This record gives sequence, structure tokens and C-alpha cells, in this order.
Amino acid sequence: MEMETKDKSALRERLYVIIFGTDTPAGKNFDVTLLWLIVLSTIVVMLESITELRDAYGTWFMWAEYLFTFIFTIEYALRLWTARKPLGYALSFYGIVDLLSVLPTYLALVISSSQYLMVIRIFRLMRVFRVLKIARFMHEADALWNSLKANRAKIGVFLFAVLNVAVIMGTVMYIVEGGENGYTSIPRSIYWAIVTMTTVGFGDIHPHTDLGQFFSIVLMILGYGIIAVPTGIVGIEMIKGNDKRPSDQNIQLLDTHCANCGLTGHLDGSRYCRNCGSELDT
Repeated sequence: MEMETKDKSALRERLYVIIFGTDTPAGKNFDVTLLWLIVLSTIVVMLESITELRDAYGTWFMWAEYLFTFIFTIEYALRLWTARKPLGYALSFYGIVDLLSVLPTYLALVISSSQYLMVIRIFRLMRVFRVLKIARFMHEADALWNSLKANRAKIGVFLFAVLNVAVIMGTVMYIVEGGENGYTSIPRSIYWAIVTMTTVGFGDIHPHTDLGQFFSIVLMILGYGIIAVPTGIVGIEMIKGNDKRPSDQNIQLLDTHCANCGLTGHLDGSRYCRNCGSELDT
């Protein structure tokens, strides 16, 4: 009995290194294989949304979906079994995404009444959450996320200012153009202002008066500056982050994986996760 327990612990440890580790050949091969499966399953979801292909190859799509769901279910179960803190993994961002990637198919099997068909379709659309799992292979995503967090106050103030401009300009256009030109209410006029300011330009509402066209020109020019501001804020912060990154000649950044939050990449010699503070398995 004791020998069986040791064998199970050894197996669990080997699987942990393969599944959560990226600094071993087996771990890298596992991640690459998983990446291709995610890409293929996402392509199947996209192809199934095309009516002609769904009518012609619906059965093949269904069996492919069952196969991918079976594989991802095993992966999710193994992650829960091998994780140092199963609950921490289950409640982490990637743990929730992993669950969402397999849950819709099982819900479709359970909820089979005809009146719930529309609900099933909505659940099945959630399968595209699998594409989010690709982010686990992108260390650069951490740098972008840290930049956004560091500038969340600036971005929040900026978005609030943009909203104020949209409300003011929408109100002005409602007064200038009026309902006869499509600006039937202030909310609809604000919609036009946002569409114009973001340079989208659907064209479903447009000014007819000279004064309205003048305000449109002002808002369009202002829109180009609005697009550039958040890009510059985040870009500067990312440059600062790169400058603060330790030199590879002095300190090596290892692919150590945190079993609690899922972050990969820590400084050599680190004992605790730089994101959540949990103890690392070194």
C-alpha cells in the first residue's frame, strides 16, 4: 500500500513537471501540442458557424467537438490532480478559462429539451474561450497587463474625459441638427459622437447643416488625438518596464511556474511568486 502511494506521488510529480513546467523538453512538447489543439478546435468552431459547411459536414464537426472536449477535459482533470493548490488553480483566470472551454458541450448534452435549443446555442458559442488559453504561452502578455495596471488611473481619467466630450458633442448635435436629420434623442446623438470620435464612421447618421458638419470636422480631428493618447501612455510604461528588467548577464529569468496563479517566469533564486506571493516549487 505504501509502495502504491509512493508510485502515485511519483507519477503526480512527473505529470506536474510536464503540464505546468516549460523548462523541460517534455513540458515544451506538451505546451506545443496543446497550442495546436487549441488552434484546431477554434478553427472548427469558426467553420461550424458557416451555414453551408455546417449543413454539409455537421456530423464531422460534432465528432471533432466531442474529441476536443474529451482531450481538454482530461487536461483539466490532470491539472486539478497535479496542481500544488487545486482550488487556487480552479479559481485562477486560466482555471476558469479551462473550465469554460469544456463546459458548454456537456451542458448541450444535458439540456436537450426543444425549448432550450437557443440557450444551448448560446452556451456552445462560449467554446471560443479556448482561444484565451493561447495566452498562457505569451510571456509578453504579462508586460502588457502590468503596463495597463500601472496606468489604470490615467486611462480611467482619460476615458472619463472622452465620455464627457461625447456627451457634450452629442447634446450639441441634438440641438443643431434635430430629429428631422436623424438625431432623434440625446443618447442617439451621443452614439453618433462616439462613432465619429473613434473614426469608425458607420454613416447611418450624418449631419446635414453647415454648422453640424463643422462640429463633425472638429470631432473627427479630435478623434485622431484621442486614439493616440492611450497608445502613448501604455507604450511609455512598457518601455519603462523593459528598462527595469534585469540584464540576462546579471540575473537570469527562469520559466518557473506558480501553481497558485499560473504565472510563468521568475527571477533566478526566487522563492515566492512575483504576482501572488505564493511559495514557488523550486
